[in-house]
Amino acid sequence: MFKIEKPDDEIVEKVGTTVIADLVKISLSDDPSKFCIMPRKYTEKDLERVKNMEIFEDDIFVITFPKCGTTWTEEMVWMLNNNLDYETSKNVRLTARFPFLEWGGIIHHLDVDRIEELKNLPRPRHINTHLPIFMLPDQLWTVKPKIVYVTRNPKDAAVSWFHHHRHFHQYQGTKADFIEAFSKDLMFFSPMNRHVLDFWKIRDEPNILFLFFEDMKRNLEQEVKKTMKFLNKDYSQDQIDKLCTHLSFDSIKDNKTVNKNEELRRFVTSVGGNYDPSEYTFIRKGQVGGYKDELTVEENEMMDKYGNYAEFEEYGFEYKY
Repeated sequence: MFKIEKPDDEIVEKVGTTVIADLVKISLSDDPSKFCIMPRKYTEKDLERVKNMEIFEDDIFVITFPKCGTTWTEEMVWMLNNNLDYETSKNVRLTARFPFLEWGGIIHHLDVDRIEELKNLPRPRHINTHLPIFMLPDQLWTVKPKIVYVTRNPKDAAVSWFHHHRHFHQYQGTKADFIEAFSKDLMFFSPMNRHVLDFWKIRDEPNILFLFFEDMKRNLEQEVKKTMKFLNKDYSQDQIDKLCTHLSFDSIKDNKTVNKNEELRRFVTSVGGNYDPSEYTFIRKGQVGGYKDELTVEENEMMDKYGNYAEFEEYGFEYKY
């Protein structure tokens, strides 16, 4: 079903790290246009196990390309689906309430069996993943649990992904190399455009909610209400107002059980790095348009070309900036 090969471009080696090691291209044997760049460890440990994992109707998935508002959306979805349980949110880390599906299969030195852990998770399970549509569990399309998909403009996503890769994955290379790899669809978890388009095509399915990070930034209340309706929940305006305050950027960034800074500190320390929260936090700036301060003219032009994906026009999709 899958073909595993080493990409024939030196840029792949340049953006690899000792943490995210030996990047390979996973593609469908009968459709090479469906592919994803992943560490070889994932192909050996979890590729088939994820495809074959059991899915339940009351599962809820948050699916994103990396750095598209995943953590923010997880907390929104979990709160809405758990009767606005602020007490548990305050005391139980989001990483435990909303585990990352492929975590154990992508980090080189990590010995974690996330698939086995998910079997023992109390239902309803809340699961997040960055996997593209063709690598997700087969039962997702027959059982049809609810899926919240979130995207973000690729310029902001790429800049945020660069900082994450540098501080979390211990990337030592240049931003120029990272942006080149991203724009060539040769970065870890790439390609972004196909990832987004595949979900855009099925956005009208009743179990799919498609959101934009930029809409959440510009009108959080509107997106909270949209998600509430999708999850078949009903809360008063006062409850929604309180939740929006809880979900504000400053609140999320300072919330120790949600912001994942402690997980970041422990992880960086485990790989021999030094974590300095004054230099980087898991939730960084959360801005729309922050790329304008970081991309060079050449990098911006490269990302302009990337965002103008040929198939988008055919399906009526545009990124929001």
